[in-house]
Amino acid sequence: MTDHSVEKLLEKVVRQEKELVLQQFTNDQALQIGTAIIDTAKSKGKAVTVNIKRNGQTLFHHAMEGAIPDHEEWIKRKSNVVLRHHHSSYYMKLYCELKDRSYEQFYAADPQEFEAVGGSFPISIKNVGVVGSVTVSGMSQEEDHALVAGTIRNFL
Repeated sequence: MTDHSVEKLLEKVVRQEKELVLQQFTNDQALQIGTAIIDTAKSKGKAVTVNIKRNGQTLFHHAMEGAIPDHEEWIKRKSNVVLRHHHSSYYMKLYCELKDRSYEQFYAADPQEFEAVGGSFPISIKNVGVVGSVTVSGMSQEEDHALVAGTIRNFL
């Protein structure tokens, strides 16, 4: 990707992060969002794993038929990036790419614990801030990110 196209993508992700802010976030909303993600993935013939956390507590977790155990590790590492930086994991990937630096080296991040690739999005509450993450693993990082962001948008 050229720097220009990375910049444009980064701008789009920044807009998403500013726009996709909830008034509140309940356990029932986690169930609804998680189920909507599963339904959308199913309609596309994709097998994903979904995880939704708020304040360190897992509110929703489901691995679809055909999802692989490795998705668990990707979810943990992508979600850790969101919880550390309060930005989507795709934002951090694009930001590091634009700066031409490795996430692991620049942030002294253990690659077993952190991975800056798309698929985890912050749960932001108006006048509160980031309280958790919605994470998908199983497709390309762009598809994972788009599925999460699109689903959150539907619940605003």
